[in-house]
Amino acid sequence: MSFGHRHLLGIEQLSREDILTILNLAGTFKEISERRIKKVPTLRGRTVVNLFMEPSTRTRVSFEIAEKRLSADGVNISISTSAVVKGETLLDTARNLQAMNPDAVVIRHSAAGSPHFLARNIAASVINAGDGSHEHPTQALLDCMTIREHKSEFEGLKVAIVGDISHSRVARSDILALSKLGAKVAVAGPATMLQPGLETLGCTTHTQLDSAVEGADVVMMLRIQKERLGGESLFANSREYARTFGLNRKRLDLLKPDAIVMHPGPINRGVEMQPEVADGKQSVILEQVANGVAVRMAVLYLLAGESEGA
Repeated sequence: MSFGHRHLLGIEQLSREDILTILNLAGTFKEISERRIKKVPTLRGRTVVNLFMEPSTRTRVSFEIAEKRLSADGVNISISTSAVVKGETLLDTARNLQAMNPDAVVIRHSAAGSPHFLARNIAASVINAGDGSHEHPTQALLDCMTIREHKSEFEGLKVAIVGDISHSRVARSDILALSKLGAKVAVAGPATMLQPGLETLGCTTHTQLDSAVEGADVVMMLRIQKERLGGESLFANSREYARTFGLNRKRLDLLKPDAIVMHPGPINRGVEMQPEVADGKQSVILEQVANGVAVRMAVLYLLAGESEGA
């Protein structure tokens, strides 16, 4: 199995073959999570630092579980318990981490490009767990894994991504990954949430929900990234947003009958989607969460294990 990368900084750096390599390996690792004893010695003796400088539940816990199931030693650092609160720079944090000689560092940070900066300054493999509004590659990979489990092939699929596209690192990574795999991606949201130049990523843009989701095989709903708006209001109010861009039972009829509904979480129920949609038979949201562990196991193995024959 050839991967050829020391880091996972974004989908942008990956080829179609790289993405499929990760997805295929994740499919193998998923079986481990279904065993009674959910552990293999694949990364025994390896150390992974989880450096989360932004709040996280699914991604952080998913990486921690992935590390435990591969028998790696995981060390968890959050912003509230790090020296950053005392004024330490990311460069000093990187140098101190390097002095402890970890095999991999998983980083989530509010500043776009932070994983790239870290990768230039430490010897360990760096995995981007979300950098500002830039990218969230492992989320895109688990989304692709979930889609493939239901649709088998990507070629020709219509995937609609709806919501706060401008501030969503998930949207950017999903557009890049799905386009490389052959899917047709349509994005929709208020004009204030669609940045110029989106089409260069390989998607079409819509300012109306219905035109974006009509005939879709997959719909990915995104929450409004209020923490990145800085108090700025880009829409009238939550009720109006739900009326114009929320996914409800009636709008499900616009999708293909076998379409699936996705969301990277956390869900703002009643805003981007109604509870009956989030919990309905077409929802695969919890499958995304489960696949996150398998994908992160695959990434950890490729970056921290395979090079030395683990």
